[in-house]
Amino acid sequence: MTVAAVIVLLPGLVMVVLYSRHHRGEVANPTDNAAERDKLSVAADQRLLLTGDLNQAAEDYEKIVAKYPQGARAYDDLGVVYARLGQYTKAAEVTRMATKLDPDAQSPFEHLAYYAMALQHPEDAHQYVRDAHAKSFDGPAFHKVLYALAFQAPTTPDRPAMAAQLSWFAGHPEYESYGLSLASNTAAYSGHLTQARELTKRAADSAVQNGNKEAAAVWHENAALREVAFGNTTEARKQTDAGLKLSPTSPDVEAEAALAFAMIGDSSRAESLVQDLKRRFPTNTQLQSVWVAAAEAQLSILKKNPDAAIDVLAPAFALETGEAGFGPNPSCMYSTYLRGEAYLADEKGTAAAMEFQKILDHNGVVWNCWTGALAHLGVARANMLAAEEVADEDVDSARLRALMAYKDFLKLWKDADPDTPILKDAKDEFEKLQ
Repeated sequence: MTVAAVIVLLPGLVMVVLYSRHHRGEVANPTDNAAERDKLSVAADQRLLLTGDLNQAAEDYEKIVAKYPQGARAYDDLGVVYARLGQYTKAAEVTRMATKLDPDAQSPFEHLAYYAMALQHPEDAHQYVRDAHAKSFDGPAFHKVLYALAFQAPTTPDRPAMAAQLSWFAGHPEYESYGLSLASNTAAYSGHLTQARELTKRAADSAVQNGNKEAAAVWHENAALREVAFGNTTEARKQTDAGLKLSPTSPDVEAEAALAFAMIGDSSRAESLVQDLKRRFPTNTQLQSVWVAAAEAQLSILKKNPDAAIDVLAPAFALETGEAGFGPNPSCMYSTYLRGEAYLADEKGTAAAMEFQKILDHNGVVWNCWTGALAHLGVARANMLAAEEVADEDVDSARLRALMAYKDFLKLWKDADPDTPILKDAKDEFEKLQ
């Protein structure tokens, strides 16, 4: 994988190492032992890349910051780890310190724009991009944030601004596939699956042409997950197989494929991938606590055991908004979505509604992922169940919330591909509710 591709695909974890290799002019305290500081940083970088243990990494970088408080890089590294743990407030705090200590480093500005989005502060994110551009900093991370800001513009997406960002990606072949993947997500978000498939194909083809098969594989797996969520299991299997063929040993690809196969109902292949991830990456915090847990939870749902699914997802609670690096957006909050599905299967409407609402409340993390669209439908279905749980005087309120959520989803998908199975189901459910 090329350095340029890695920067976009994994803006968090791998940036720790790339920053140390390409860092410019870090301000140093004359009393600091720079050689020793760098040695500790490199050791922490390597340990994180080898193990994926985010909690250990946080301890490592916290120790470096405490010992060498004038070293900008360690603050930025620590922010990256906090973000992957879903601790965006702490990530922003330490990364702002990095910009004060070294205002000529680009990486902290990239990260701060992401963190501001995740904290639901879009104007702050925009300001970080403007500040970066004022310093002549530029790169794909800034344009991804600008695209997300345009997508989430008040009232309706700012299509011209989104198109401008896609033009930037198109003008940089090494990053083109990331722009196409963003566009594919946007098409799918509104139910335009035919268009989304074509854009995914173009994204994967572009990535392969630029020597990045792993990114191409991830785009296929992203598509597989939304296809199965929308009810298209045949197309989902096709996309999953395509991704594994391109990059069969990538942990990112395996993790998404495991979840996709579980959602398809192919327990054998899902369990095989889960066991491989457990064997190869036993200490990787996100792989084990989020991705393996998500696949195992879906398998439990298949076995009509939603309680087990909810239990296995418990470790994902603290990490569910963490920056994952599995796509063009920070996170789709898959574990949250599956927890909502498990509560639905367990006929616990109030609890399910809380999970789906959590996704809607974190659009600064989810961006244009399909989970953000289907969360509206999840809220509707959950409130229909909740109407059977609540006291008599609250039934009408629950039904009204369900009605409004169905309307939100159907408005969002007003001109969606009409043969999409989940759209047909939603329309049927809405008609019955009325």
